[in-house]
Amino acid sequence: MSFGLYKSGQGYWTRVMSAIGGGTMGLAAASWVWKQTETVKTTYEVIYLQAVSAGIVAILTAILVYWLVGVHRKSSEFLIATEGEMRKVNWSTRKMILGQTWVVIAISLIIAVILFCTDILFAWFFKWINVLQT
Repeated sequence: MSFGLYKSGQGYWTRVMSAIGGGTMGLAAASWVWKQTETVKTTYEVIYLQAVSAGIVAILTAILVYWLVGVHRKSSEFLIATEGEMRKVNWSTRKMILGQTWVVIAISLIIAVILFCTDILFAWFFKWINVLQT
């Protein structure tokens, strides 16, 4: 069942994750619209206006996400190509990442100590030449 999707068997995970991201943004937009319309003065209950406006935003977002992720040829081709490229990536192992993290931490500490000592020396020098007062 392809629901009119362009190249439905390809780029599954990038399409799914893109749709989830787009849906999340749409729900955030609907929530924002709901909050913005709660202070509107109407002759009927405000909750109806909130529900209709948030529902319209949610439906329009769903249509846009479906069109971008599944139907529009250019964006679908991009997502399919992205998944193909991600399969080619040589991902680092946990051991490599931990080793590199420790190197970054060690170098950061060494630089911090060097800068601290330099700061102390400059402070001592400027006090010695009476630029800084104690």
